[in-house]
Amino acid sequence: MSSPKIAVNDKVPSGKFSYIPYTPEQDNPLVCGTPTTISTDDFVGKRVVLVSVPGAFTPTCHVNHLPAFLQKYDEFKAKGVDIVAVVAANDAFVMSGWARVEGLKDKANTGAAWSDKLGLTADLSNIGFGLRTARYALVLDDLVVKYLGVEPARGVTVSGAEAVLAAL
Repeated sequence: MSSPKIAVNDKVPSGKFSYIPYTPEQDNPLVCGTPTTISTDDFVGKRVVLVSVPGAFTPTCHVNHLPAFLQKYDEFKAKGVDIVAVVAANDAFVMSGWARVEGLKDKANTGAAWSDKLGLTADLSNIGFGLRTARYALVLDDLVVKYLGVEPARGVTVSGAEAVLAAL
């Protein structure tokens, strides 16, 4: 993993993300949806939990990381979180498909370039994945980092739902 360029109390850099907003029509697996762009400007004045995973449908991300955030979604909302978003290096269509399988209805974004600005990427070329987002979680309050949990090794600890909830 690269060295983090961001810390608690830093303002995150601007970034744009491609995503496909959920619509009820997407309950039909043959409906793809239309990609749109959001930016960090959409997080202004909001409390955001942003979860970053190396890849959709990969074992740790799919089974151990994202599901806990979905299971505890109401707890995040009860603690004043406006948006729970997930970032990965996949394209908007893959992220939309993964979000539908997982049941994520907030935002599923692409974002290896933005994670690179944060110094939070992982070169997984040795397993054929190329440059990916690192596994981390951020709590943002009006674009300011209030919690940063970057995984020091494989697995989910400091970027997991329990750790993030404890930090809120």
